Amino acid sequence: MAHPPYLLSMPNNRNTASVFASPHSGRDYPWNFIRSSQLDEKTIRSSEDAFVDRLFDMAPELGAPLISAAIPRAYVDLNRAADELDPALISGVRQKGHNPRISSGLGVIPRVVANGREIRQGKITMIEAARRLNEFYHPYHDKLHALLTEAHDEFGFSILLDCHSMPHDALAMTVPVLANRPEIVLGDRFGASCAPEIIENVEQAFRDAGLRVSRNMPFAGAFVTQNYGRPSFGRHAVQIEIDRALYMDEAQLLPNENFEPFKKLLKGVVAKLVDLGRKETLLAAE
Repeated sequence: MAHPPYLLSMPNNRNTASVFASPHSGRDYPWNFIRSSQLDEKTIRSSEDAFVDRLFDMAPELGAPLISAAIPRAYVDLNRAADELDPALISGVRQKGHNPRISSGLGVIPRVVANGREIRQGKITMIEAARRLNEFYHPYHDKLHALLTEAHDEFGFSILLDCHSMPHDALAMTVPVLANRPEIVLGDRFGASCAPEIIENVEQAFRDAGLRVSRNMPFAGAFVTQNYGRPSFGRHAVQIEIDRALYMDEAQLLPNENFEPFKKLLKGVVAKLVDLGRKETLLAAE
């Protein structure tokens, strides 16, 4: 296979129930996908959570696994259910009720990138959609499920930190005053995917780093948190959204001058999130 289904970095000594994931930072674009697109290179990359995998790549040295997408979100969206198939893009798919993500072109095989720009003209076959799912989607989720199960078996609980980034202007409509806008948005599906003591500790870790934090508005978590968060069974999932302006030039799709200082700041946060996944820490929190 020319393109790996995911990238996995494991610690030398795995000593925490915390698992880090970056499902939207993939940037390995298949040539035939680029060739069939009507978008230029920068536009087609606009849906990426660019460089999020690099921001969190210290997690393994601190004791926690990091699994990242290799393939881009515009090709397969790993934060969607496998059956969120778009009839406007995939031949032979029938409409099944109303799903706002599918209707907007953001199903598991996306029809559009950021700002609703269509990736291609015409449809792809069901065979092509199934191939993408079989080669990339299912292997990623099989491995993520295995990592969380291993953590749960060893520590009695698991914590998934699902890492993303958001456009700087994502909150402009809901929080018009720039100074009040959160730099970090944590999603726990309004308490459904994570126990209160864990989300409180996650929030405090970011606040201790001097970052403005909010919960669930406008990003409460999507398929990953919904699917893997089962707090009554000791399985916790938190979505982390980071303002891209903190570390990158959004227009040029490049790290900015603050990338390394912000990553250094983030290392202290990640260390606390890793420590949260150690049984003694969780028991103390409870």
